[in-house]
Amino acid sequence: MIHVLLRDRATRLFVILGGFFVANALLAELIGVKLFQLESVLGVEKSDFTLLGEGGLSFVLSVGVLPWPIVFIMTDVVNDYYGVRGVRFLTLLTAALIAFAFGVLYLAIHLPPADFWVGLNAARGVPDMQVAFAAIFGQGMNIILGSLTAFIVGQLVDAFSFRAIKRLTGDKRIWLRATGSTLISQLIDSVVVTYMAFWVLRNDFSFARCTALVLTAYTYKFLVAVLSTPLVYLAHAGIERYLGKERAAAMRAAALTRADEQ
Repeated sequence: MIHVLLRDRATRLFVILGGFFVANALLAELIGVKLFQLESVLGVEKSDFTLLGEGGLSFVLSVGVLPWPIVFIMTDVVNDYYGVRGVRFLTLLTAALIAFAFGVLYLAIHLPPADFWVGLNAARGVPDMQVAFAAIFGQGMNIILGSLTAFIVGQLVDAFSFRAIKRLTGDKRIWLRATGSTLISQLIDSVVVTYMAFWVLRNDFSFARCTALVLTAYTYKFLVAVLSTPLVYLAHAGIERYLGKERAAAMRAAALTRADEQ
């Protein structure tokens, strides 16, 4: 049976796209604990501005933003060829796998470490490996819950806004439905994860500071979404070459028809 399924190029393509989708979403969650200064990456002077009465702001971002453009590109491509159901299936599967991963990490953190392992890298500046391991992988539950909620909501918003734009434009204007839906979902994602993690669940920051953080993070995501638009066309070109133009067009038409019937 598996040989029959994998012989079909459309099935293999879904597995490949889904694999990249899941892998990048999981990577984003795992590495998201590290923060970086965007200005330092660009080699410019650190920003210092005030927004909504909150001073000392700059573009400090989680490294988790690095894989997310791939996730959103995969979302739009899957939506185009497999419809909203395909995106919904991958979103719920990925959310379950992320929750499972954090459950395993929780157990791993709380297992008693071997005595020799704790100081294994003391000469390299890590005096306590257990503390380091827990600090990196033991993200607070507010971050995990906020991130998972934002992921699910953002992906579903992306899928349905993509479908709405495609209904209006048909099979034309790939850039509009891909970039437009991503910009909408990125805003939702930024709002949900920031307010849930730092205002609703723990109240670490004021509402004004959370809003300022949302605006600065979204500014970065907006620029990345726009700059990533050529990659969507590149993905479509690769898929058409892999499937053949006729079958690729038929799959896009079928995905739109199924979306209209839902």
